[in-house]
Amino acid sequence: MSWAESYHGKLRALVGDEEVLILVGARCLLRDDQGRILLIKRSDNDLWAVPAGGIELGDSVRQCAIREVYEETGLTPTKLAPIAILSGADSTETNICGHTYQFHITVFLATAWTGELVTQTDETTDAGWFHPDQLPTPHTPIVKMSLQLLEQYDRTGELVAP
Repeated sequence: MSWAESYHGKLRALVGDEEVLILVGARCLLRDDQGRILLIKRSDNDLWAVPAGGIELGDSVRQCAIREVYEETGLTPTKLAPIAILSGADSTETNICGHTYQFHITVFLATAWTGELVTQTDETTDAGWFHPDQLPTPHTPIVKMSLQLLEQYDRTGELVAP
């Protein structure tokens, strides 16, 4: 589905570019048995990132995570655990289009999936598995933040909700 056809694309078209919108979505860290994390290279800004996106009407946040991973990697997560919830003023960002959103994001960890990795999609130009201490550059700040959340979750075993 194109951005213009998405729920948030339609909403943005209705309210214009200046309003801050709340965007509910999901981010998913896929970690393999070697401790590597799957990153995608976004086609819109050429930065390495974690699979993520906004919820569509009718989606649960879990369905959103699964759909976004599939759309961006060709993989379908089958074992997901929520590890963090990010929301509030600290989760407000302006994207490359100049649109500002306050995000309410559930971060998931996927440790099992089906399918074959696709490195190029409508949204990505590359994808690959990386050890946390050998991340490709340039990457979005969200990559390091997500790895810090995962580290905290691994250490405590509790959902992180700052």
